[in-house]
Amino acid sequence: MRMGLWALTVAIVATLWCPLPVESIIRHYTFNHNVTLCRWCRTRVCATKPTITINGKFPGPTLYAREDDTVIVRVVNRITDNVTIHWHGVKQLRTGWSDGPAYITQCPIPTGQSYVYNFTLTGQRGTRLYHSHINWQRETVHGAIVILPKSGVPYPFPKPHKEKVIILDEWWKSDVETVINSAMQLGTAPNVSDAHTINGLTGPAPNCSSPGYTLHVESGKTYLLRIINAALNEELFFKIAGHQIPYKIIGPGQTTNALLTVDQEIGKYLIAISPFMDTIVPTDNQLATASLLTTTFMDSLTSLNSNSYPAKVPKTVDHSLLFAIGVGINPCASCNNNSRVVADINNVTFVMPTTALLQAHFFNISGVFTTDFPANPPSPYNYTSNPSTLTNMQAINGTKLYKLAYNSTVQIVLQGTTQIAPESHPTHLHGFNFFVIGKGVGNYDPNNDPKKFNLIDPVERNTVSVITGGWTAIRFRADNPGVWFLHCHLEVHTTWELKMAFLVENGKGPNESILPPPKDLPQC
Repeated sequence: MRMGLWALTVAIVATLWCPLPVESIIRHYTFNHNVTLCRWCRTRVCATKPTITINGKFPGPTLYAREDDTVIVRVVNRITDNVTIHWHGVKQLRTGWSDGPAYITQCPIPTGQSYVYNFTLTGQRGTRLYHSHINWQRETVHGAIVILPKSGVPYPFPKPHKEKVIILDEWWKSDVETVINSAMQLGTAPNVSDAHTINGLTGPAPNCSSPGYTLHVESGKTYLLRIINAALNEELFFKIAGHQIPYKIIGPGQTTNALLTVDQEIGKYLIAISPFMDTIVPTDNQLATASLLTTTFMDSLTSLNSNSYPAKVPKTVDHSLLFAIGVGINPCASCNNNSRVVADINNVTFVMPTTALLQAHFFNISGVFTTDFPANPPSPYNYTSNPSTLTNMQAINGTKLYKLAYNSTVQIVLQGTTQIAPESHPTHLHGFNFFVIGKGVGNYDPNNDPKKFNLIDPVERNTVSVITGGWTAIRFRADNPGVWFLHCHLEVHTTWELKMAFLVENGKGPNESILPPPKDLPQC
């Protein structure tokens, strides 16, 4: 159980709610991180535990900025654990040092030390999130990022009456680090969460009353809901009784905006979230309400592809990659049944380094990683066949990266597998947005499936769910030098090492090269 204080400090130099000038500005933020002592402990579902919070809040405070603003946040670590903050969905153009994943772009911030995250929101608008990116701290260390359009630039839809941030999450009565550490020692899956939360509050549970979260609205008004799934391990349905919000599922790390028109009579309407489950792994259903939702809406989403918001989809491909992703089993003498559940991409289980990959790349430190990550599965097989027919369940271990030349174009087919069980994988790529150009059930067919790709107006994402027992195809341009993480955003799969990284080389000249590291960059 963690005790002590964790503080994140900076000074706010711009009032967040004042009108902003047209030109971009620099914004400094103050986040005070704490591990809440027992007098400040969080109580949910009638159980109390100390938690890591930001400014004493769970979820953390919302960070507001405008497109092209520069954001500066200073983090001071005053707990006994290492910490980092990842700005999920922020491209970090040439500023990989501020991306945040521990041992990928930075060494974590040790106890008693600080680090300044400094990045510019170049060409970015919409809803993002920030969260801790080390161990399972994301359970309570997360919050929303709202990137407004430039001053004077309207939304591409009628202006809503108000905006509301809705953060979906999970809650464990136990300390989550104890939960996952125990599971890793046994070689089994961890215990599921005890509850779900909406903006930090649970609903009623058996033998435990809770007021839950209340969204106050006015009849006849339209609201912009900025919905974020900050859950560790569950894709979630979101539904408001009696109102039209046509959603499929929102995977961990995904965000979406929705217009809610309050067109019903005055009264109270249930807001419910429930887990999406497509495999044999158990989920927390204690506080969930099931909903039957159609997938037609999400499948038909496209980008605007207008003069103001063009969809710059790469039409040619320099690197065509097929990543078979799933879980497997490796030997483990100290585990139950002498085996351990692992996860892999192309049969490679990623080994976390002890020196940050970006630092090793920038300073030419040898022996930290290799650049021989396989572009395709080393031994192709029927990826979506009956699990009982699969024999290739063991993965190799390695810190392997895939190298990309600056400005090269990349297509990745993320192929789900049925090793152990078919399962959906919400996959997040750091450093880039990508276009979701196609998806399908079963094995990807390189001869016929590309004929159905949408290269005109596909939806643009930074996190996408790979269809259960199927595949999802994405494209992006590698125009951001650095080392960029690709991983499943189910935290248990990340812990099991379902992850890899791209090394994007510098281009020509300083404007196509990663910036030098800041002086306060943490050391391992």
